[in-house]
Amino acid sequence: MANAQAKKKKILVLDDEPDVVTYLVSLLEDNDYIVVSAMDGKEGMAKAKSEKPDLITLDISMPEKSGVRFYREVKSDPEMKRIPIVIVTGVSSTQDGGTGKDFERFLGTRKQVPPPDGFIMKPIDESELLGTVKKLLAI
Repeated sequence: MANAQAKKKKILVLDDEPDVVTYLVSLLEDNDYIVVSAMDGKEGMAKAKSEKPDLITLDISMPEKSGVRFYREVKSDPEMKRIPIVIVTGVSSTQDGGTGKDFERFLGTRKQVPPPDGFIMKPIDESELLGTVKKLLAI
C-alpha cells in the first residue's frame, strides 16, 4: 500500500479561523487527500516551502501576512508558482452581487500574477470545493 500513499495529493489549508481549518482538513482527509494546515500567512509560507503541497486553499483575511500578500509571493516564486491556489473566503463586493468575482479579478491584476485557479465563497459549498480541487489536481 506504500504505492497508494505515494499517489495521494497533499493540500495546504491556510485559514485563521480554527473551525474552518478543522472543517476543511476533515473534508479533504475524508476524500483521501493528505492535508497540512497553517493559521496565518507567515506560517503558511513556511509550510508551503517545506511541505511542497500539490494545491493550496487560501483565506484572504489573516494576521501576520494577508492572503493577498501570500498569494502574490507564491505566484512570484519560481519554485511554487505552479501550485494551484483556491481562494476560500467570505470577502466579496456588493457590486458583483456577493460572488467574489471583483476580488478574483483584482488579485490577477496586480504585479503580473495570474488570477486564482479557483474561488470558493464562504459559507463553503462542499461539492463545489471538492469538484474544484479534484479538477485542479487532475491537470
